[in-house]
Amino acid sequence: MNLRFVEAFYWVVTLRSVTRAAEKLHLTQSAMSSRIAALEQELGTLLLDRGDRQFRLTVAGQRFMGHAEKLLAMQKEIRAELGASAAQPVLLRVGAFESALHSWLMDWVRQLHAAQPEMALELTVETSPVLVDQLARGTLDLAIAALPAAGTGVRAIALPSMPMLFVGHAQQHRRRQWTLADLAGHELLTFQRGSQPHVALLDLLHRAGIEPRRVHTVSSISALARLVEDGLGIATLPSAVVERLRGRGPLKALACDSTLPPLPVHLSWRMDPSSAAQRPVVDSLLRHLGVDPNHRKYR
Repeated sequence: MNLRFVEAFYWVVTLRSVTRAAEKLHLTQSAMSSRIAALEQELGTLLLDRGDRQFRLTVAGQRFMGHAEKLLAMQKEIRAELGASAAQPVLLRVGAFESALHSWLMDWVRQLHAAQPEMALELTVETSPVLVDQLARGTLDLAIAALPAAGTGVRAIALPSMPMLFVGHAQQHRRRQWTLADLAGHELLTFQRGSQPHVALLDLLHRAGIEPRRVHTVSSISALARLVEDGLGIATLPSAVVERLRGRGPLKALACDSTLPPLPVHLSWRMDPSSAAQRPVVDSLLRHLGVDPNHRKYR
């Protein structure tokens, strides 16, 4: 049995699309369809129901999916035992939201590169909803976002959240202590509309019965920091980001009588029974953030 055909079937089922599976395996859609047809011919049964536009597995296809996972896992074990996997170049497609990029992400990337210099990295920086969608479509292997991904073959775990702070200009905002009402009297800057920091800020103000002067939404952390440095408002930013950016400009964390909710962080990845490279990468990321990768919660 040709395991390339089995792999094609696995990704078509996992991604629920011949087109997405073809993109994942860098094949044309016709080549992917040919592999599925060849596998069906070898097995003597239809695996996919092609009767309408909806994606459906036949009963035989549902049964064969379990065998496909076992076959690909066995292939991975054989390669690892015989040393074949080490000789194969590995491409890792990672997506991350800006808060991770401006805090700990690049430290982890350098650490990963030192441990696995043969690995090629594709790094995408996007908003959380876009990253979750890209993982679902199979164009990312791992996603670090404020939202967990879900779907067939996808695992997601919560990483340590990021404390959020009000940040102002050191020369313009000299008070030692601020009330939420005082801050609301200034121009407030936060993440893009509908994001967790944006919703959390509005909810904090609403629960306190405070009507803010104005709330601006900005999709770029670099732009948020620049606006504060130019004296154009007070921003909400992760504390880890503030520590990284403080040396380049007059950013100052403002002590407030109200605490912003922390920014949640989730790691989501698509299970790949044919790859031995995935688990070490996930373990490396967890260890970097001080999370025990052997905890049953992450296995």
